[in-house]
Amino acid sequence: MTSPTTSLDFLKLLAHDVRWRLLAALAESDRRVQELVDQLQRPQNLVSYHLRLLREGQVVKERRSSADGRDIYYSLDLDYLRALYLDSGQALHPALASAEPVEVNRSQQPVTSDEMEGERKRPFRVLFLCTHNSARSQLAEGILRANGGDLVDVFSAGSEPDEIHPLAVRAAAAFKIDISGQLSKHMALFASQPFDYVITVCDKVREVCPVFPDDLKQIHWSIPDPAEAMGSEEQQFQSFVQTAQELSTRIRYLLLVMERRRKEMGLSS
Repeated sequence: MTSPTTSLDFLKLLAHDVRWRLLAALAESDRRVQELVDQLQRPQNLVSYHLRLLREGQVVKERRSSADGRDIYYSLDLDYLRALYLDSGQALHPALASAEPVEVNRSQQPVTSDEMEGERKRPFRVLFLCTHNSARSQLAEGILRANGGDLVDVFSAGSEPDEIHPLAVRAAAAFKIDISGQLSKHMALFASQPFDYVITVCDKVREVCPVFPDDLKQIHWSIPDPAEAMGSEEQQFQSFVQTAQELSTRIRYLLLVMERRRKEMGLSS
C-alpha cells in the first residue's frame, strides 16, 4: 500500500481493528514495537505488519532511539492525519470538512459542586524532561507556557542538567518566545510533586524517569537532540528551529486534549 491518494484508500487504511488500536495508542505517546505488542496483546509479527501499512500510508513515522539504537520509536504524523481526515469528510459532504464541532442546544446546564468547580479551574501541571534540560525540554516549557496561558503550570528538568543552550534561546525567539530567563533544574527537584502530564522528550531520560505521585499521564515524544547536530552554526540553528517547530505542533494538539478534558470536567456533575 502506498500513500493514500483517495479518501476511500485512507478510510480503508483506518478501517481495521489492529490499525485503529495502534493509532489510538500512538495518539497518547510515542512507543516502541514491544510496548505496542504488550498494549494490544497481539503477536509481534502482526503488529509489525500493520505498522508497516501505516508507515506506507505516511500517517505513522519511525525514528531510531537515541538511548538504544536497536529500538525504534513510532509516532503519529498528526498534521497529515488530520488533513487526510478532513479531506475524507469533504469528499463525503461539505459539512463534514469542518474541524469545529456542531453546537448542540442543551435545555439544562450542569451544576457542579464547589470541589468540581475548583478542579475544573485548576491549571494542568505539566513537566517536560530531557537529559540536560538545555534544549528540548526548555523549548517545550517556553512554548507551552506562551500558548497555554492560564490553562497550564509548566516546568522542565533533566537527569543531568546543564546550562540552557544559546541556540535554544535563539530558536525560541524566532517563534517570538523568550526563554532566556529559564533555568536548568534536576528532575529530583520535582520527584515528590503531582503532575497531570509528565512528558519525556528524550529517549535516554525516559529510561531513568522516576514515578511521580498521582501522575495521570506519562507521555513520551521521541525527539532528536538538536545540540548533536553537525555543520555550521547556521545549520545547527536550523536543527533547533526544526525541534521548536515539532514541539509547537505536538503542544498544539496537547492543548486541544487539555481543553477537551476541561470541558468534560465542566459537564460532570
